[in-house]
Amino acid sequence: MVIDGIGTFTPETPEEQRSWSRVKTFVSQQPGAFSRDASIGGHVTGSAFVLSPDRRAVLLTHHRKLNRWLQLGGHCDGIADVPFVALKEAYEESGLSRIGFIQRAVLDVDIHTIPARGAEPEHLHYDIRYLLQAETGEIAASAESHALAWVPLAELESVTDAPSILRMRDKVLRRA
Repeated sequence: MVIDGIGTFTPETPEEQRSWSRVKTFVSQQPGAFSRDASIGGHVTGSAFVLSPDRRAVLLTHHRKLNRWLQLGGHCDGIADVPFVALKEAYEESGLSRIGFIQRAVLDVDIHTIPARGAEPEHLHYDIRYLLQAETGEIAASAESHALAWVPLAELESVTDAPSILRMRDKVLRRA
């Protein structure tokens, strides 16, 4: 199934099918879906699950605002090309000098609630996640992070219990 500006995704479970349908409905009915406007109830974001050159570890950021280990990614800010956004965010947040797509299809979809903060109301992130690989460069944390770390896929539970991150890891391992 294809969504313009996002790409293709093959849901593996009924839950994934429902999430993909929700994304498709939101994007088709909301002209500001790729904006950062929280007042419309949500927006599309792009994430990068970046594997090490040997594909045995994933690069995670210890997010400054959320104080949690997460995959790289961020807001589309009006750019209706989510694979580009995921790659751009991976570069900006990692310091790596070369990153490439392992596959262009969507790896995972996660719809989650962002709590109200200041003047911004509670809203949804329709997070579209892609599988990438670091090719060259040294990591360097951006201002958005406390730290970056290569976390071995087999040890991911030592830094996070987030089901969506563990789900991405499991998909990678099944496809290896």
